[in-house]
Amino acid sequence: MNAPTTLQEHTRLDIEAAPGIRVTLEIGGAPAADHHGLTAQDLVRAPDMPDWRYAEYLAGRRALRRLLAAHFPEARTAPVAYTPQGRPHLPQWPRIGISVSHDADAVAACVGLDHAVGVDVQYPPTTVHPAMLRHSAKDRAEELALLPVGPRATELAWMWTVREAVLKSAGTGLAGGVWSADVPPYAPHGAWGPYRWVALRDRSPIPLSCAFTAPSGPDPRTTAPGEPRE
Repeated sequence: MNAPTTLQEHTRLDIEAAPGIRVTLEIGGAPAADHHGLTAQDLVRAPDMPDWRYAEYLAGRRALRRLLAAHFPEARTAPVAYTPQGRPHLPQWPRIGISVSHDADAVAACVGLDHAVGVDVQYPPTTVHPAMLRHSAKDRAEELALLPVGPRATELAWMWTVREAVLKSAGTGLAGGVWSADVPPYAPHGAWGPYRWVALRDRSPIPLSCAFTAPSGPDPRTTAPGEPRE
């Protein structure tokens, strides 16, 4: 949706979205040249990655490293891998779920112990075309169409972040069917199948939502988050 509003000051939040689920949001953060807290793996740049994408990627890694350092310091430098569907995970720390999202100068990260997690942050779009409304709001499109343009765009962005967060928590890509889920306008939390979601409406200055599964229980090959899998 990449249509940022103007926020005059640097913003950084660390939020407990639900018991055991931590989310960080940063708006207007450090420049790409700031490598504080990043690992050698984090700094590896794909040959075809443009400058803007590299800066966005590093911002996401910085947010994730800060969140891990604050809540799971033993895993703060752990290598990050990706599933074939693009879902990030920590192979050495399988009990710690992770997720990252970014939009323009905003970046968010989420972590949870024994949860699959997803997070999404979006600025509201400057315009909302009818096709976008039908695609994103589904059965709620007519209800949102009655709102003025600004509130309509903002509410659409909130609903979008919920669906994206659930999609990331599921880790199935677009095949997961989450776009058929009913997300009521203005709802602060809800569920879709085994996934719970929270829209951080009273704590974030821009649309930001996270999703997570119920605790999965300890992996039989690990007994504590401080004991990595080899």
